[in-house]
Amino acid sequence: MAAQQAWPRLRVSEWVETRDTLHMWTQIVGKIRLAHAPLVNHWWQVTLYVSPRGLTTSAIPYEDGAFDLEFDFVEHLLHVRSSDGGTREVALEPKPVADFYGETMAALAELRIPTEIQAAPNEVEPAIPFAEDRQHASYDAQAAHLFWRQLLQANRVLGKFRSRFVGKVSPVHFFWGSMDLACTRFSGRSAPPHPGGAPNCGNWVMVEGYSRELASCGFWPGGGEEGAFYAYAYPEPEGYAGFPVAPEAAYYKRDNGQFLLPYEVVADAKDPDDVLLEFLSSTYEAAAELAHWDRASVEEDPDRWKQHQRP
Repeated sequence: MAAQQAWPRLRVSEWVETRDTLHMWTQIVGKIRLAHAPLVNHWWQVTLYVSPRGLTTSAIPYEDGAFDLEFDFVEHLLHVRSSDGGTREVALEPKPVADFYGETMAALAELRIPTEIQAAPNEVEPAIPFAEDRQHASYDAQAAHLFWRQLLQANRVLGKFRSRFVGKVSPVHFFWGSMDLACTRFSGRSAPPHPGGAPNCGNWVMVEGYSRELASCGFWPGGGEEGAFYAYAYPEPEGYAGFPVAPEAAYYKRDNGQFLLPYEVVADAKDPDDVLLEFLSSTYEAAAELAHWDRASVEEDPDRWKQHQRP
């Protein structure tokens, strides 16, 4: 598949209203997972995952079974499925957050999965309660589909990057609080308590998320005309902002302490995968070298298994 086809073009300014509505919808679904899944370090139990159709919770435990929810950006439905065979669907179409919230909670009730969530968004301002939010009501199906295809590419390359690390590393997962796809590597050392500061989000949430020294990277639909790839370290080591990273279009943004690479730079490249991997690898190197990670113990060749293949 040609790079121009594989890396779809979607200007943030052309779908910002749909993006903001979808952000609220993913928060609702993510909070449903949060209500039922046991705590995993750094809140890994609350995230969504890129699927062949959109974004999924994966299996959520409930009583002696399980259920899941999946945003299907091909047929534009939210699938709600139970391990006892029950299914419900919520249409993804222009509608207020309040209606989506009511329909989704009703679907769970019909499947005999009663759920209570903290029914207001986090990490945004203002935080309009879901049941009262009639402000966010846009859904451009084509834009949602293109965003998912952006996530498919980001997920694939982030997965390649993840495979080179054998230390503690997160899955490639979608955080609905900030609406970004992320992958985080850890040095194995503790980190100082995070100061917090995210809007409508308790500082203790950030302390849990950043309890260990890390280098994180990902993709979000902002920071560039078509979104941006990002990378940051916590705690940020001295000299991080000035570390030489690649490609040339990457830059450090001081107001949020991140390196950014516009999505359009990657999509326009002759070899998008190589350009993105160059960014991910060089920004990780900035964190690992300056903070003196034991790199020999956590990095490995992902093709090492091939030496054991039979001819």
